Amino acid sequence: MQPLTTQHLVTTGPKPIPDPGLHVAIISDGNGRWATSRGLPRSAGHRAGAESARKVIQAAPRLGIHTLTLFALSSANWKRPPAEVNAILRLLHEYLLIETSHCIEEGIRLNVIGRRDRIPATLRQAIADSEAATVNGRRLHLRLAIDYSAREAMYHAACRFYKVTELSPESFSNVLAEVLRGGSMEVDLLIRTGGEQRLSDFLLWECAFAEFVFLPKRWPDFSVADLESALQEFARRERTRGALPDAIAG
Repeated sequence: MQPLTTQHLVTTGPKPIPDPGLHVAIISDGNGRWATSRGLPRSAGHRAGAESARKVIQAAPRLGIHTLTLFALSSANWKRPPAEVNAILRLLHEYLLIETSHCIEEGIRLNVIGRRDRIPATLRQAIADSEAATVNGRRLHLRLAIDYSAREAMYHAACRFYKVTELSPESFSNVLAEVLRGGSMEVDLLIRTGGEQRLSDFLLWECAFAEFVFLPKRWPDFSVADLESALQEFARRERTRGALPDAIAG
């Protein structure tokens, strides 16, 4: 995919998404530390983080983002205290119940990637209902990673792959897409907030040639302006995918 251009950075009103548009993935880290630093329960940080997510989702289409993947709950997060995990699950359920109608109005298709057998049945049903209701969305493909592990997804895809007659990276991606339910597509830009600089088992296959932007700012403090800055940084980078830069090759 070509670097971001001024065509992508539209700042006025809803516009058709350039095809193909950008796939931006975000590891929205730092909710708990944000709350603790303010003397608040960690659940307050997750709720504040949900507000940041709403703003980013609303802004994404006009900034040329066609696919947005947010890391909502890692499979590793089950190691956290049950009260915190349950608070996150309730918040996700609340988000789906409230925001599905908004997604329909705004042309947002919503999918959830990750396991579903360990989450509450009511949340599983809310996910299925939201996915069905928003299936025709074309302005933005929003993917929420819930109980997600990239290693586990690739393992299950590999277990199915032996049945495939065409052996190629593309066919493996297709199998992985089936495992994920929400598709598998290359990430152009990965943003991680909270100061850490690692992938944490997130979209390992899809991030093979992604550009990374790591920010010290915690997720509840992340703004649309921060997203725009990350996109501008992405636009300045030359993506060679192992080839020579244009200036040298020419």
